[in-house]
Amino acid sequence: MFKGFKDFIVQGNVMDLAVAVIIGAAFTQVVTALTDSVLMPLISALVGSPNFDEFAKITLNGNEIAFGVLLTAIVNFLLVAAAVYFAIVMPMNKLIEMRGKHAEDDPVPEDIALLEEIRDELVKGNKPS
Repeated sequence: MFKGFKDFIVQGNVMDLAVAVIIGAAFTQVVTALTDSVLMPLISALVGSPNFDEFAKITLNGNEIAFGVLLTAIVNFLLVAAAVYFAIVMPMNKLIEMRGKHAEDDPVPEDIALLEEIRDELVKGNKPS
């Protein structure tokens, strides 16, 4: 019973997931600092307010409807998405692309080339000779 549990815990997938959660939690602080300390003050300097909470507020039958709160949430989401994209995704894609170019320069081993040729022929519907 404990051996199965131990095998489950030390599996690569569980450990990878644990590391991803820990790194994600730590990275949240970086994104929050970027948006709260850099991007939102820039927006505040341009617009005159750090958020849009007071924008488009109406009262209907004694109930306050605040479209500005939704607008603030949308702007915050877009800022976080932009920060993640430009600070993480783009550089990682560039790094992967650079690594891929080096891999393309390496010659394909004969056995791999033969297997690829057989695969291509099978896809075409031809039997390999």
